[in-house]
Amino acid sequence: MPIYVYKHPDEEEYREVFQGMNDKHSYEEEGIKWERVWLSPNASVDSQIDPFSNQQFVDATAHKKGTYGDLLDYSKEQGERRAAQNGGVDPVQEKYFKEYSAQRNGAKHIKQMKKTYESKNVKVDYE
Repeated sequence: MPIYVYKHPDEEEYREVFQGMNDKHSYEEEGIKWERVWLSPNASVDSQIDPFSNQQFVDATAHKKGTYGDLLDYSKEQGERRAAQNGGVDPVQEKYFKEYSAQRNGAKHIKQMKKTYESKNVKVDYE
């Protein structure tokens, strides 16, 4: 049952009153009609998480419905936030690229490579 706030018309006194959503929203005490105070709702939906925190990412996505692609999109958004905070470079991605290269004898990840191949007969764009 929601709480509604009422203010005394002459004094700086407030009352919180439990009322149903379909009830008449008025409050009287000792014959004095109190004024309703309109408050903005304080619900938070998908609040911002720290883009550097693995645990907050897991907590934020653990019970969401959606596809694997939605999860990847959200992960990409977090990477963009990290890059924006670090001068255009995502440190988590850079660490991953470094480890990837070390495990594969210096081979680069596809995202680090040249994005196009061009010869006299063909041009291939890898994006």
